[in-house]
Amino acid sequence: MNTSTQAEGKALAAGETIVIRGRKVVPGVAEGEALVTRDQISGWGGVDPRTGTVIETRHELRGQSFAGKVLVFPGAKGSSGWSAQFHLARVMGTAPAAWLFNQMTAKVALGTVVSHAPAMTDFDIDPLTVIRTGDWVRVDADAGIVTITRK
Repeated sequence: MNTSTQAEGKALAAGETIVIRGRKVVPGVAEGEALVTRDQISGWGGVDPRTGTVIETRHELRGQSFAGKVLVFPGAKGSSGWSAQFHLARVMGTAPAAWLFNQMTAKVALGTVVSHAPAMTDFDIDPLTVIRTGDWVRVDADAGIVTITRK
């Protein structure tokens, strides 16, 4: 297993793992396939909570589903609709399995809390530099550990 100090910039082969550390926002443990974007996500008007799909017109993930996935993104943008949209996504069974993000705001904090899914921020290594869409990611927010297995 690679250590977090070896992680940044190192090309991992399929099946190799890396561990990064961060701060818990919402407790819990979950794992799933990663869905990664370098674009901020808008809650109100940017996602369809009924399908768990990004619908924002110019977003790089438009048309892709975050349902049951580990959503890796820089942070939230837009209005305070985050809590309503992601609460509804949880009720509909379309919320992410876990959240990894860099920029803590009230929007993203409340949106992750109402989803009841593990969430983390403040990483020792930027997850956007080591996690790729399709990687298998285990989020242990209670321990502050994210384990990434390259697909």
